[in-house]
Amino acid sequence: MDKTAIRSKIFELIEEYFAKEEKEFIPGKTLVRYAGSVYDHKEINAMIHSLLSGWLGLGKEGEAFEKEFAEFVGAKYSLLANSGSSANLLAIAALTSWKFPNRLKKGDEVIVAASAFPSTINPIIQNGLTPVFIDVDSETYNIRPEDLEKALSKKTRLIVVCHNLGNPNEMDTIMVFADKYKLFVFEDNCDALGSMYDGKKTGSFGILASESFYPAHHITTGGEGGAVIINDDFRLYRIVQSFRDWGRSCWCGASGGPRNGVCGYRFQFKVNGFPYDHKYIFEHIGYNLKPVEAQAAMGRVQLKRLPKFIEARKRNFKTYAEFFKKYEKFFILPKALPKSDPCWFAFLLTIKDDAPFDRLAITNFLEQHSIQTRPSFSGNILRQPAYKNITYKKVGSLENSDRIFEKTFFIGVYPGLTEKHLEYVMSVFDTFLSKY
Repeated sequence: MDKTAIRSKIFELIEEYFAKEEKEFIPGKTLVRYAGSVYDHKEINAMIHSLLSGWLGLGKEGEAFEKEFAEFVGAKYSLLANSGSSANLLAIAALTSWKFPNRLKKGDEVIVAASAFPSTINPIIQNGLTPVFIDVDSETYNIRPEDLEKALSKKTRLIVVCHNLGNPNEMDTIMVFADKYKLFVFEDNCDALGSMYDGKKTGSFGILASESFYPAHHITTGGEGGAVIINDDFRLYRIVQSFRDWGRSCWCGASGGPRNGVCGYRFQFKVNGFPYDHKYIFEHIGYNLKPVEAQAAMGRVQLKRLPKFIEARKRNFKTYAEFFKKYEKFFILPKALPKSDPCWFAFLLTIKDDAPFDRLAITNFLEQHSIQTRPSFSGNILRQPAYKNITYKKVGSLENSDRIFEKTFFIGVYPGLTEKHLEYVMSVFDTFLSKY
């Protein structure tokens, strides 16, 4: 059997394996996950095909995925990274580059929600910037635009907007504010791929945005992965790419281009007056935050599935939203803004102050019945141990963020959940809540 026949046989066997995969749901025994990836033989075969091509680093699949992903979001460019957290780091670092006009400098202030995931906050601190924490709305879990003015100072340079668990922020008001005071806007879109505000996809508003392809998110690239979304000129694209690729000056792309580089001058550059290969000239203190080619191959297949994933997330969220209306005396339910069309990451529930149970009681009950739950990530991040001694400012008491820290949790709405899963979850809630 020659290599072509062996390859075909591998693909056939992978397809056969998935066709025989056991998917029976047994209430109370099968784990109802808070999130998960949905894929089949098409993704695995795309990855195998990439691996068998003989090139493992980013190449043509990566470049194709970056182009297709940018087109989906409605952005100018995207650059793949090895995680959404890395994408956040690259975006903030790029805004501090000596090659970026009006760059951010150490001590500049960044307005950001106190209720956020650590990797939204960490790059601000890691780049010597000062986070200015503002509270979030108790129903949308996003920043309140009226608080932006309170956080503003002469040092304010950037607003970091996180579309919390897929729910878009009030982007028209935020962008008007940013334009008025000449501030940059960065969107952490890791929870919100496919969400829209006023007919425009989140991730396409700010100068930069980030995306995550971790298995819990809307699509995956084989375990980890992410992307930086660039809505500015090619210069910023090159800066992000440099930080991602060791700080390298060369911008020829993953596949390398022709021998003499895309520019045609690869071997004519000089360092300190000495001729030097442009691929080994370094202009930033960078990182190596690239994914691999097989991940991009999987991502391209996942991107084709995304419209159906979005439909499923919205359908599952709607089912829960209708169900929990009868329990509004116990919970603050999630709310989207009038111009928003969220692609929800999960279904958030905040226990009201006068409820006869606490978060530990209800989440333990759910977990004991094989239903996964999660708190709303860090809650008020200033109450987390890692942030006790950071330099920061805050606006007000952050009471809603504190409430989220103490009383909020979420359950899953991801596309792998069927009607049977949802019916079981709702029956368990009924059992617990009927006691009250």
